[in-house]
Amino acid sequence: MTDSNRRAVLGMGLTAGLVGFAADALAQSATRGDAPTESAMARPAPEAKYRVPFAVIGMDHNHIYGITDAIIRGGGVLTSFYATDPKQIAMFQKRYPAAKLARSEDEILDDKTIKLVCSAAIPSLRAPLGIRVMKAGKDYLSDKAAVTTLAQLAEVRRTIKQTGRKYGIMYSERLEVPAAVMAGQMVHDGAIGRVIQTVNLAPHRISASSRPDWFWDPARNGGILTDVGSHQADQFVYLTGSKRAHVVASQTGNFGNPQHPKFEDFGDMVLNGDGGTGYVRVDWFTPDGLSTWGDGRLFILGTEGYIELRKYVDIAGRPGGNHLFVADRKGMRYIDCSKVPLPFGPQFVNDLVERTSVAQDQDGALLAAELVLTAEAKATRAKAP
Repeated sequence: MTDSNRRAVLGMGLTAGLVGFAADALAQSATRGDAPTESAMARPAPEAKYRVPFAVIGMDHNHIYGITDAIIRGGGVLTSFYATDPKQIAMFQKRYPAAKLARSEDEILDDKTIKLVCSAAIPSLRAPLGIRVMKAGKDYLSDKAAVTTLAQLAEVRRTIKQTGRKYGIMYSERLEVPAAVMAGQMVHDGAIGRVIQTVNLAPHRISASSRPDWFWDPARNGGILTDVGSHQADQFVYLTGSKRAHVVASQTGNFGNPQHPKFEDFGDMVLNGDGGTGYVRVDWFTPDGLSTWGDGRLFILGTEGYIELRKYVDIAGRPGGNHLFVADRKGMRYIDCSKVPLPFGPQFVNDLVERTSVAQDQDGALLAAELVLTAEAKATRAKAP
């Protein structure tokens, strides 16, 4: 490690934690998306400027691996984690053998060298944990849904204001999908003029036998609009540039899971903001014959053209995912986005050190959360004919 890199390391007593780490310190991680399916270990990206100690508390959803890898790519150094489930502990230790298992949450919260805590706990527990983290003087990065009630959201906003800490939300369907990164750049470069509307279709495979009890309980997972819909609300807010927005209409239903009467397997919502309009449909009806967990699609309508994303699969078309199609005044073209870099990790770690907001706008992240919480609260019940 160079002298300049030593000065970039935050916290005291970190050198031991970096032993064996520096050899590949500038190797780009090959991981994308669902990290447990990947064989490549995450390493800091070449553009990662800082080394920031961070910890993980709560790994009830496998999204924690994508979150952890993103922060490592950004220069984060995973020093410790806390969990109580032996299977979760074993899986996490296998992927990150250098991380220490803490004896309690408080051991992490009281450790002043740790600057960031990441979590994919049960959704209803994420905001209370984030509030404790911020009050302990640390920044926080949560899996979506990062809040599950409007009361939690109000307390999160109060704590951000009181502490000045960051409450990041990993909206991975935009931040960690190369095609979505490319689409966002094109939109903000004016490729299709002013955005009028976003349309998000987000089907998911239910894989019922593998789901924990909390998955079926809206009080714990927030409901389908709060959970799955949070990704789509984030894309609506970001791509339209909306600073204010409201829910025009929303509905949820249970069409295929009568054994779980409170569960929602379908939902949609209409959004309107000061930057554009949006429609979102989410469901748990990906058929077994599809080659991936969901045919996520995004349509962005602009005044001078439109963009369509086939994020994860192009049915009976091109192999793989990250397909972008654009039509504008110049014609029609296809862009393979599979090798587009993922900037969130390095940007977020830089933001932690420099107290900037390049990776994620705090108000925008929480506006997306507010929209889905409101949509869930006001949703009418959709019923089968």
